[in-house]
Amino acid sequence: MNNVLDIFKEITTIPRCSGNHEPFINYMKNFASKNEYLCLVDKFNNILCKKENSKANLCLQNHYDIVCLSDNCVPKIVEEENFLKAENSTLGADNGIGCSYMLSLMTQGYDCEFLFTSDEEIGLIGANNLEHKLNAQYMLNIDSEAEGEICIGCAGGVDFFAKNSSKQIIENNENYQLYEVTVSNLPGGHSGVDIHLNVPNGIKLIAQTIKENNGLILDINGGERINSIPVNVKAIVAFKNEPKIIPNENICINKIDSKTEHLNVWSSDICDFIYTFANGVRAFDKDLNVVLNSINLAKIKTNIDDIEIELSGRSMSNSYLELLKKETILLLESFGFEVKTDGKYPAWKPDVNEFTNMILDIYKKHNPNASLEAIHAGLECAIFKDKFPHMKIASIGPNIFNPHSTREKVEIKSILNIGKIVKDIVDTF
Repeated sequence: MNNVLDIFKEITTIPRCSGNHEPFINYMKNFASKNEYLCLVDKFNNILCKKENSKANLCLQNHYDIVCLSDNCVPKIVEEENFLKAENSTLGADNGIGCSYMLSLMTQGYDCEFLFTSDEEIGLIGANNLEHKLNAQYMLNIDSEAEGEICIGCAGGVDFFAKNSSKQIIENNENYQLYEVTVSNLPGGHSGVDIHLNVPNGIKLIAQTIKENNGLILDINGGERINSIPVNVKAIVAFKNEPKIIPNENICINKIDSKTEHLNVWSSDICDFIYTFANGVRAFDKDLNVVLNSINLAKIKTNIDDIEIELSGRSMSNSYLELLKKETILLLESFGFEVKTDGKYPAWKPDVNEFTNMILDIYKKHNPNASLEAIHAGLECAIFKDKFPHMKIASIGPNIFNPHSTREKVEIKSILNIGKIVKDIVDTF
């Protein structure tokens, strides 16, 4: 597995933002042919590579798309103090590293099923719509992000898409002044695995500034991806008095030197909803040391006829996920929003079995402190467990920090450590 780093650097040059499939598919067709594998692509851009007369008992699986905070981003890798980072963008270690392990194994000719799924980062689209048939009895997903942890369960999730079209034109009889309010350069992070770290939410911060200064919203836009904690938000707001900035160095308020006799303002319900919304962790299990339920207000956008809000909810329990869905829909509707949901995926109930115990035994030869864990984020494992009930599944991965943000980095030493473990697992099967 000594070529994993080189492979990762190579595929990082291939455009892999969610929704962009063709460049990586073409790469995989050439790669598979060179290494004597079949390369099968279904209608949802999932790629399955296997030997022509495969008798594989193990499937290795990862998604090949990455979160891009700007369109058509191709990360530029920087190596710094035993870490790989990227210049002013996400790195794509989530999940380029997992793909690189699989590609390395293909160069060694292993008889496994190698499944590369599409568009995981925008709703697990590839996994949900998989058309390939898998014959393997076991699946190793390499999309986890903490060395020493073997994931055997994960949260389910649901995305909310809400619209409020209530606005009116009012006469500016009270001498309102226009201001640009900006929240920028917040830390950001993954709205699942980072939700308990008290990372500030840009949309919540800007709503607090507007509400506590009795402002009226004319325009508001912010947030990067539905599965990220929002970093940048900007609004045009009318204030009757000079606004006071809440204590936060990431907030900036600038007066706009123009006056208007009329103001086209959005309903105060929009700001009231954001201001009062209980964003973040809703329940935490101290015994398991895992978030049970959470919800993140991820994006906001002003259109000609409405303001759109996107949220992402997660739960370790399918029943609580359904309750969170119903509660959030009712709450949004009470503030005048029309609501749709999408991107729902099931929770993966923790399952200890002969496969997970075997993975644990192999792992402990390299790391005596290894343990079986569950994670508060969506893994495709939950969908595959639902599609292939007979399959035994586990997920591992190297240390990846701050995914879905410009601070994303992966530890080089950890990549190499996990490479040895992956190879030992594959050799066992």
